[in-house]
Amino acid sequence: QLHLVESGGGLVQPGGSLRLSCAASGRTLDDYDLAWFRQAPGKEREWVSCISSSDAITLYADSVKGRFTISRDNAKNTMYLQMNSLKPEDTAVYFCNSDPTEFHWGQGTQVTVSS
Repeated sequence: QLHLVESGGGLVQPGGSLRLSCAASGRTLDDYDLAWFRQAPGKEREWVSCISSSDAITLYADSVKGRFTISRDNAKNTMYLQMNSLKPEDTAVYFCNSDPTEFHWGQGTQVTVSS
C-alpha cells in the first residue's frame, strides 16, 4: 500500500517562496505520472501541475505557470513543487497523487500566503 506524505508548507508573505515535498513509501513512484493538487477553503480540489514518469514532460495550470516548478527524484521516491512569487490566492492545502489519481489522499500541507 503506497503512502504519500506532503510537507514543506507554511506561512509566507506575498512574493515569498516555499518548496513542497511529496514523499512516498510502500511502493516506487518510478512508473507513475505524478501531480500536485490544491484545495482552498470553500473550494473544490484543483489540479496544479504534473510531471511525467520520465521527468520529460511538465504541465502547469495557468494560474501558477511561470511561478511554480515541479520536479521529481525517483531515487528518493520524492516529488517537489518549488513555489515562487507566491500570491494570497495560492493559499490552500496542497496534495500530491498520481495523475490520474490512483492512491489514497494524504493529509496535505497547508500553504498560507498573507502579510
